[in-house]
Amino acid sequence: MLLIGLTGGIGSGKSTVAAMLRDQGIRVVDADQIAREVVEPGQPALAELVEVFGQDILNDDGSLNRQELANRAFATEEATNALNAITHPRIEQETQRQFDLAAAEKENFLVYDMPLLVERGLHEEMDMVIVVHTDIEERVRRLVEHRGLDEDDVRRRMSHQVDDVTRLASADVLIDNNGSVDHLRKQVDDFLATL
Repeated sequence: MLLIGLTGGIGSGKSTVAAMLRDQGIRVVDADQIAREVVEPGQPALAELVEVFGQDILNDDGSLNRQELANRAFATEEATNALNAITHPRIEQETQRQFDLAAAEKENFLVYDMPLLVERGLHEEMDMVIVVHTDIEERVRRLVEHRGLDEDDVRRRMSHQVDDVTRLASADVLIDNNGSVDHLRKQVDDFLATL
């Protein structure tokens, strides 16, 4: 099984590329989706986050208020490290379970969609790394205009990710997402044709 890491900075369009790969029948293990699942109500990670960051990171229904957690968790390096210490081991456990399932089902390819692939050194464990690259100002614009995020929050989150030069250095395949969706789809199709 060829293990392909897929990464890119926040707002790069990595999730769009993952969806295009999924549409072509490629199995994608989505670290962000797993990260959401491990903090659902009733999960031990959610209780630990409340202990560290306070009861008011919860919505009235007991679910996680992601924006409030982000405001606190990305405020300092210490807070970010606390968040990661709670969530990363659980994300890694579920990720490995999904990898094992794909191997047992004899998949030819498996894409690991992981925003922090390079930051965590996981790119070195991949057979191939795809980096989706979009210029920083274009990423900021998209996140503010299309996702409604606060520009200062976006820039703060970006500052906690590895810089583009370091991320790009890990790429076996570079997908440029500064253009149209059609341009992006053609690059994904061209990549799939090489497999």
